Amino acid sequence: MLFRRRQPQSFKDRVRVWLWPRVSFHRSFSYFKKRILRLNATPHAIAAGFAAGVLASFTPFVGFHFLLAFATAYCIAGNMAAAALGTAVGNPLTFPFIWGVSYEIGRWVLRDEPIGEAPPSLGLALRHGDFFAIWNPVIKPMLVGGLPLGLAAAVIAYGITAVAVRSFQRRRRTRLSLGRGQAGDAIKG
Repeated sequence: MLFRRRQPQSFKDRVRVWLWPRVSFHRSFSYFKKRILRLNATPHAIAAGFAAGVLASFTPFVGFHFLLAFATAYCIAGNMAAAALGTAVGNPLTFPFIWGVSYEIGRWVLRDEPIGEAPPSLGLALRHGDFFAIWNPVIKPMLVGGLPLGLAAAVIAYGITAVAVRSFQRRRRTRLSLGRGQAGDAIKG
């Protein structure tokens, strides 16, 4: 194979790199930021798509975040690629906090008692895919608490993304127009 390692990476090294990048999280974040800024769409479309992805990340429907993000982005004229990138807000590092806070807020809004210890049927329901058995004790409070949190995070993400994309595209247009002008002057002179 063309790009194979000389020394194959051990399982332990692969897990370590997956949990903690070789270079840094800053480089990963920088790459992620550039992917969003360089999308070819209007600032509203990019920001709306990213916000749709952020909103979807706050729902308890983990396997369906992409589909929810795409549907929401379609409804608000958002960019689908930005929506997919926005779902990265929900990741193994942030999910415990998102789920914990959304569950507590949902429980408070619904005035429910905490489930304390998992009911004996919860494990069985998860094993058999019985969605309705876990709806009231777990999913409903997480959904009720996650939607306002997700909406707040989406509004903040929209504002930050729209400003950043507008600024980036303005600088890029200026840089390209200056480059063309200088190239045209060089040809004339």
